[in-house]
Amino acid sequence: MNPKRVVIVGGSGFIGSAIANRLCKEGVKVLIPTRRRSRAGHVLLLPNVEVVEGNVHDVALLARLFEGADAVVNTVGVLHSRPGRPFGPDFARAHVELPQKIVAACRTAGVPRLVHISALGAYSDGPSEYQRSKAAGETAIRTGSPEIAWTILQPSVVFGRGDSFLNLFADLARMFPVLPLAGATARFQPVYVEDVAEAVWQSLTRDDAGGQTFQLAGPTVYTLRQLVEYVSALVGKPRPIYPLSEKLAMWQARLMELAPQPLMSRDNVRSMKVDNVASGTPQPFGMVPTALETVAPAWLGQAAPRARYYPFRRHARR
Repeated sequence: MNPKRVVIVGGSGFIGSAIANRLCKEGVKVLIPTRRRSRAGHVLLLPNVEVVEGNVHDVALLARLFEGADAVVNTVGVLHSRPGRPFGPDFARAHVELPQKIVAACRTAGVPRLVHISALGAYSDGPSEYQRSKAAGETAIRTGSPEIAWTILQPSVVFGRGDSFLNLFADLARMFPVLPLAGATARFQPVYVEDVAEAVWQSLTRDDAGGQTFQLAGPTVYTLRQLVEYVSALVGKPRPIYPLSEKLAMWQARLMELAPQPLMSRDNVRSMKVDNVASGTPQPFGMVPTALETVAPAWLGQAAPRARYYPFRRHARR
């Protein structure tokens, strides 16, 4: 398949913007629906991108926007929700109901291809509401319409310029002299956002990607503590790290939930009970994953050139 027109739901976000940029390099016309056009100014600078204001939860609107599209990419996801069983209403709306509506709109508009960004660790019996809702969203994609060639991508935590992961710990290291850390031993296999965008492009163009689920991860597994140590060193602010017990971590998260935009929630702590690590080959289609250490210094390490040597010190255990 050689797509000429693609709709990206969530295209103004961190991952969606990278995907839009990758598609534009191929000359693809990209349509991005968004509730507020003012928040999508950065993608408007890309060639071939059109931004349309609208509510993506309106199935009729989605069907109109999808008309004439060769494919749809869904990148919408949230990290926090009001609690509920098996998951809270905000998780249900973003991770389950929206995929259902996207599949329905694809069916109405005759869209033949759909790429859905889920998450590594999406389990129906997972310890967190986030994981369970992501799994339910995958089910909605797989069972929604047999005539649509869907591909599900399950990335580990995604990093890149402007991410809310490495940059968060960099900001905390700059602000605080010590870092009490929940889930310090939790294991992650971070994947570069440009690798995710490339996997989406491959999924759109390869016939063998239809009806498949692929994990996306980087080349290296880290504990959360190792990642925080690396980032704080990279910004020139190495900090003592104090791992928190699960009980203290839940109390810390409960306090953070009171903020208008929480940095952590109790559900996030529960998610870290399961390693966020690929079970096999880290990336599909013969792709070579990008090492975190080769790109992160470009936007985090200007203040601390010596921090570039941290990976070598870590692997040497000193």
